[in-house]
Amino acid sequence: MKQEEALSLLKTGKNIFLTGSAGTGKTYVLNQYIQYLKARKIPVSITASTGIAATHLEGTTIHAWAGIGIKDSLNQAQLRKLKEKKYLKKHIEKCKVLIIDEISMLHKKQFDMVNQVMKFFKETDKAFGGVQLVLSGDFFQLPPVGNSGENNRDKFAFMAQSWLDAELNICYLTEQFRQTDTELNDILNEIRSGNFSQNSLNRLKNHESDLDSEELTKLYTHNLDVDRINTAHLKSIRGKKEDFKAKIKGNIKLAETVKKSIMAPENLELKIGAKVMFVKNNYEKGYLNGSLGEIIRYNNDGIPVVRLLNGYEISAEPEDWRIEEETGKLLVSYQQIPLRLAWAITVHKSQGMTLDAAEMDLSKTFEKGQGYVALSRVKSLEGLKLTGINSVALQVDPLAWKADQRFQELSEKALKETKNEDLKELAKKFIKASGGITGKDEIEENTKALKKGKKIRKKSTYLITKELVDQGFSLQEIAIQRKITEGTIITHLIRISDLYPNTDLSRFKPSRSVMNKVKKAREKLLKEMNDEESISLKPIFSQLNGELSYSEIKLALVYL
Repeated sequence: MKQEEALSLLKTGKNIFLTGSAGTGKTYVLNQYIQYLKARKIPVSITASTGIAATHLEGTTIHAWAGIGIKDSLNQAQLRKLKEKKYLKKHIEKCKVLIIDEISMLHKKQFDMVNQVMKFFKETDKAFGGVQLVLSGDFFQLPPVGNSGENNRDKFAFMAQSWLDAELNICYLTEQFRQTDTELNDILNEIRSGNFSQNSLNRLKNHESDLDSEELTKLYTHNLDVDRINTAHLKSIRGKKEDFKAKIKGNIKLAETVKKSIMAPENLELKIGAKVMFVKNNYEKGYLNGSLGEIIRYNNDGIPVVRLLNGYEISAEPEDWRIEEETGKLLVSYQQIPLRLAWAITVHKSQGMTLDAAEMDLSKTFEKGQGYVALSRVKSLEGLKLTGINSVALQVDPLAWKADQRFQELSEKALKETKNEDLKELAKKFIKASGGITGKDEIEENTKALKKGKKIRKKSTYLITKELVDQGFSLQEIAIQRKITEGTIITHLIRISDLYPNTDLSRFKPSRSVMNKVKKAREKLLKEMNDEESISLKPIFSQLNGELSYSEIKLALVYL
C-alpha cells in the first residue's frame, strides 16, 4: 500500500494498524494525519509505547496518557480511582482519535488495559471507547519487555483480545524511502522472510568498508559498551569542557518521564572536536534525527556549531520537546541543545533513526529483531561497517513472521475493498461525527498556522459571518443568528472583502440609485476636505440630508 492510500483510509475514521518495513515512512504518514486532524479541530491523542518514539510525534507515552503506569492489571476500584483524576478524565473523555506508535513494544497486557480504561471512561462496551484507534509499528523490530520466562506469544499486542475487538484495517506500506541500496534492501527483506541465505551472510561478513572507524557512530546492543566509549572519547579530547543544562517547565512528574525518554541529556557535556548526533528533526535548518557531525566552535551566543559529514555547518540552537493537551495547553516543555555524544549509541536508542553511516558490533545480540533494527538504520551497504555478528542478529520471531504474512494479506484485502467505497464521503462523515470543522477557509488558516509551528486560534468573528454568508443567509438572518446588529454585520462585510476577496458578496450590493447617491456625496466631501481617511459615515449622512440610513450608507461603502 502506498502512503497516500493509507492516509485516505485513515481519514475515514476506521481503526487502522499502519505497518511495513523500516524506512517506509510510517511516522511520516502519522504526522500527515495528525496535521489533518488538528487543522479540522478533531481532538487527537498522540502516544507511543516508548518515550523516544513519543518525542518523534511530540506526544506522550501511552502508559502516562491512560494512567496505567507499569501495572499488569486493573480492578474496578483502581479504575474508579483513575476516573477521579481530573487530568485523565479531561483528555480521555475528549479524545476522538487515539494514536499509539511503536505498538510492537507495547505489552499485550498493557494494550488490554488501555482498552479497559477507555471503555470505563467513555462508559461504553465499544472497543477503545468507540474512538478511532490508530496503531503503528513493525513487529519485526524490538519486542515488549516482559517478565522472566514470558515468550513473545504472551507479549505481542496482536495476541490480545482487544486487538480482535478493535477490528483493525491493515495498511502495510510497501514503498521504501530509507534504503537507497537494493542490495541492503534485499538483505533486510531476507531477514524479514525468515529465510536468510548463506550468500547474504557471506555478503555481510565479507563486506569491506573503507569508512574511517573514528568518524563513525558505533551501535552496540548493551548500554555499558556505549557509556564506556562515549566517556573515554570525550576525556581524550584536550580543551575546555562546556556544560549545557536543559530548561524544564511544567508538570514535575511528567517532566521526569520526558527526561528519561529524551535523547538529548539533561546535562550535556561537550568539547570542541566532540563527535555528536542531532536528536531532533529540523528540516528548515538542514538536520534530521540521526544527522552526524563534529563540534568545531561556539558562536557569539555560546551555541555549539556542528560541521555535518557533508561539510554543512549548523548552529545547534536549543530545541523544545513539548507535550501539550489537545487544546494546545502546555503540560511540559524540555528545552535543550538537540545533540548527544555519538561515538556510540545502543541499538534500542537508534530505533526510528536514519544514520548516514555506522559501525556495528552485533556479536552480543541477545534479542530477535535487534539485528534487523540495527542494519535498517543505514541507507546502504556503503554506510555500514560491521565488526561482529551472531546468529541471533539474523533471526526474527516466528510468531511475528506469521503475523506479518497475514498483515500483508489483510492489507491487500483492505485496499481492494476501499476501491468500492466513497472514501471522501466517509471522511466527511467522520469529521462531522467527531465534531470537527469543515469550513475551507478556517481549515486553510489552521493548516498554515500548524506549518509555521503556531497554535490554532479560535475562529475569528469575521470568518463566522463569512460562513453564514456562504450558506446564503440574508443580513437580517445573519444578525439574528449571531445576536448582533445588522450594522455590525455590514462592518464584517468590509473586513471579509479584504480578508477573503473571492467571497461572493454581490447579493448584498445596494441598488444603483443608492450607490450613485453615496458615491456623489462621498466624492463631493473628498473635494471639499481633501482627506479620504477623515470621511466617516456622519458627514455622508448629513450630505444626503438623512435620505439614506447609516446602514445603507455603510453597505454602499463596501462596494465603493
